[in-house]
Amino acid sequence: MGQKVSPIGLRLSINKGWQSRWFASKGYDKLLKEDIIIRNMIEEQLGNAGISKIEIERTEEEVKVDMYTSKPGVVIGRRGATINDIRDSIEKKTGNIIQLNIMEIKKPELVARLVAEGIASQLEGRVSFRKAMKKAVSLCMKAGAKGVRIQCSGRLGGAEMARTEWYREGRVPLHTLRANIDYGFTEANTTFGKIGVKVWIYLGDIILDEEEMKKSRQPDKGSKKEEKV
Repeated sequence: MGQKVSPIGLRLSINKGWQSRWFASKGYDKLLKEDIIIRNMIEEQLGNAGISKIEIERTEEEVKVDMYTSKPGVVIGRRGATINDIRDSIEKKTGNIIQLNIMEIKKPELVARLVAEGIASQLEGRVSFRKAMKKAVSLCMKAGAKGVRIQCSGRLGGAEMARTEWYREGRVPLHTLRANIDYGFTEANTTFGKIGVKVWIYLGDIILDEEEMKKSRQPDKGSKKEEKV
């Protein structure tokens, strides 16, 4: 049997980046706990804002938080009231200076987590799971995806026994490391219990040119000069 691995974690440093970018020689556990607190507070207060991911960078003076959302107006609020309240609450909780940046997502149909949240909201609204999955697949392919796979697990349609159903269109090469695959997971809280929704979206291959490969293999000439001096 094949072991299931997160497509994002498998491609870190190949064509995916880390969502927390900082270094700490001491107090690593405290900073990691702060990152979790920041993400949880933002997701609790902005659950309906269409946030796909939260990236955190740390310096000696402040903490930079980038929020990628499909609804920037909901995040900002009237005259920036919502985002200011979130910033103040995070600063009180962590004791650090917080810089919040809002990044707009222009094509939410190509973001796996947002697609999964859309399906979950439809399932909570008692929409047929097959209808929701097929509609999401067609919207992703129309938006420009090269392949989509959507999977729902749980008591689908109120059945007594839980089962798994999935739909796929196009190519989804999970074993190809150069493939740019976005993965998202969420849960729908229905009257029959929780239903897990997983989404894989294949956006094409990321191939480095020969010049870029040579640059990545060879050390910078500027660093050699500095060492000689």
